[in-house]
Amino acid sequence: MDEKNLLAEQFEANRNHLRAVAYRMLGSGSEAEDAVQEAWLRLSRADTAEVGNLGGWLTTVVARICLDALRARKTRREEPLGPHVPEPVVSQDNSDHEAAMADSVGAALLVVLDTLAPAERLAFVLHDMFAMPFEDIAPVVGRSVVATRQLASRARRRVQGTAPAAEADIARDRRVVDAFLNAARSGDFAALLEVLDPDIVVRADPVAVRMGSLAEIRGAAAVAEVFRGRAQAARPALVDGAMAVAVFIGSQIRIVLKLTLTNDRIAAIEAIAEPGRLGDFDVEILGA
Repeated sequence: MDEKNLLAEQFEANRNHLRAVAYRMLGSGSEAEDAVQEAWLRLSRADTAEVGNLGGWLTTVVARICLDALRARKTRREEPLGPHVPEPVVSQDNSDHEAAMADSVGAALLVVLDTLAPAERLAFVLHDMFAMPFEDIAPVVGRSVVATRQLASRARRRVQGTAPAAEADIARDRRVVDAFLNAARSGDFAALLEVLDPDIVVRADPVAVRMGSLAEIRGAAAVAEVFRGRAQAARPALVDGAMAVAVFIGSQIRIVLKLTLTNDRIAAIEAIAEPGRLGDFDVEILGA
């Protein structure tokens, strides 16, 4: 058997698994089939001589394809087109198998999964549904192992129906962030001190430093002085499901401020402007 036929045989042996992963990720039978087909095309073009676990390699490829598709879907949905409705799986060549697969997932679960941020959904599906280790998921979502665990944990709470508590936390954090931005924009030094932890630390990546935006700053007074009169182009946002600030230049997000909040005060700010990292974030700009 030549190499291409062997690869085709191995791919077919993994097809049902790959389809199941893609369907849980995308909630669409047709999109799942497209993702699996794209995985075959990538396999046929790749050098897999050094791949020890082809099934794991293919699962990772399908996961990346699905993540890109979810992010593209989320971007398209910025316009008010209404919610995405998961479609049932229908196929003439394997209808019994796919009907069983659809039943095992359930329309209700697919609707809940569709409320998750793309990276959250991927982490939850791969770990909780397919037992993939977080060490293998982390490179797909571009996060550390710890951050990937947090993505799956947030998704799990939402799926299990404990999202209201998380939403209450977000609402509380939103009030702190709004107070911070309002004080910064108006130049109210005293109000800034009210929302900053006395021992706050601000750190910035090299791109943010070169942009002249921020550097390492310590202490509430120093941080308040830096932000006073600024933040005109900043908007409250959810970044990977957590409260943050997105800074626009023109129509593009150029800086993300990831926040650590403690006791209703901002205890740390991480300024991220490196384009590769910004592109990996799931950002939802919050309205007034």
